[in-house]
Amino acid sequence: VLLISEWSTRFALGAVFLPAAFCPTMVNSIRTPAPEVSPSSSVGTKAEALQQSGDAKADETAAAKSMFISAAKKPEQFRNYGQDTPRYETVRAFYEEQHTKQTYAFASAALKKYTSSSRCTMPVWDALMYLNGVVDDSDPDTDLDQLAHALQTAEAARKAHPGEEFDWLHVTGFIHDLGKIMAVEEKGFEGLPQWAVVGDNFPLGCAFDEGIVFHEYFAANPDTKDPRYNTKLGIYEEGCGLENVTFSWSHDEYLYRIAKEQSKLPKEALAVLRYHSFYALHHMGAYQFLLNDEDREMLPWIKRFQKFDLYSKSTEVPNLSEVMDYYKRKIQKYFPKPVNW
Repeated sequence: VLLISEWSTRFALGAVFLPAAFCPTMVNSIRTPAPEVSPSSSVGTKAEALQQSGDAKADETAAAKSMFISAAKKPEQFRNYGQDTPRYETVRAFYEEQHTKQTYAFASAALKKYTSSSRCTMPVWDALMYLNGVVDDSDPDTDLDQLAHALQTAEAARKAHPGEEFDWLHVTGFIHDLGKIMAVEEKGFEGLPQWAVVGDNFPLGCAFDEGIVFHEYFAANPDTKDPRYNTKLGIYEEGCGLENVTFSWSHDEYLYRIAKEQSKLPKEALAVLRYHSFYALHHMGAYQFLLNDEDREMLPWIKRFQKFDLYSKSTEVPNLSEVMDYYKRKIQKYFPKPVNW
């Protein structure tokens, strides 16, 4: 029997052997929300159509509908993981798998793999179009595709901070979940399973804080029984700074590494990209013992962005064709060259 931690490392390193029960499938990772696209259409084909056909296709995103969003939803009703919620079983099953398989060995190997080689070279705008086919199984608040969510987040940030001096925040809102392109089976991406792409992220190499959602599922994680990793500090020193902490491998970590090396975004944006899903910190106040002064300086921006990211999930989706010129121009400012993904 192949232990999960050993398999996770092999998977991240691109080994040929994959146990059948754990093979990633497009059924769990990718959805095709627009009804006029045939089941056989790939996410890549849909993304290319969005890029090539202009306003007509862009308007599909503005017309997106959700089964799970109420226009009357109050802030305190978001991130409700109760059994009476419509997406409970999908979300619960996701976190059971994520918490079992996200180990220090897996995340370390994935980080090495995704930062030592690239899968393709592509402008950020083109990459964003692939989010049109990705639906996040960890999200209890929406079943809209991630391009619609990107638009909602960006426009919420832009409305709250409309000045040109905040254009970096608008871009950050638009691209914050772009790392979910790892779930796509196109352009050299192998279609990672959702447990390795979405969901809350958290430190590895130390004990899992009880403030992490569905904490009980960490009982099956091998790191819970490893004396190197199951104490409060684990392999870290108090105040070491989050930059020196290994996080669960996800879209946050991937895009942060891309932006850090290939963009002109400020440090505030980089912090938001890496920690916007770190709800145990910015929502529950956990892991304070790992923070240094720069982390504490960035925390207000992370908390501010969380409101745009979370509370913008609504029945209203901005029309892509109406705002694309602005975002294309601003993305070009901060990502002047095509990105090596």
